[in-house]
Amino acid sequence: MSGPKALSLMPYIAVRDGAAAIDFYTRAFGAVEKYRLEDPADGRIGHAEISLGSSTLMLSDEYPDFGALAPESLGGSPVKLHLYVEDVDTVFAGAIAAGGVELRPVKDQFFGDRSGMLQDPFGHTWFLASLKEEVSPEEMQKRWAEGMAG
Repeated sequence: MSGPKALSLMPYIAVRDGAAAIDFYTRAFGAVEKYRLEDPADGRIGHAEISLGSSTLMLSDEYPDFGALAPESLGGSPVKLHLYVEDVDTVFAGAIAAGGVELRPVKDQFFGDRSGMLQDPFGHTWFLASLKEEVSPEEMQKRWAEGMAG
């Protein structure tokens, strides 16, 4: 097992049922489990890592004594996870079929992505997207301003 490279960002989330979360992310997003460390006292996942393409997502079950609280314990989470996929329509539909809840339907966006937003069964919010067109920051600003003007 090799360690992370310098300046790697790896989100770390807490959930109420780590084993079920790994199963959901595998079915919904095609994640691959790298490993998990289970608490011998109660079977909770103390740490796990899954691969989503070239990215790593780390997760654990709740451990309030360490400050690891799931969104349900906090009344939600302000953090959103953004996942680029080859075919957003197919992956989004699969994530909904696996138990996700649609928050925003998949549609073409002014900034060049085709994207939608869903909440996983563990309270985390995901943007799923596929790049549809390359758009410069200047063009994005222009399109955004036009959209905001009505």
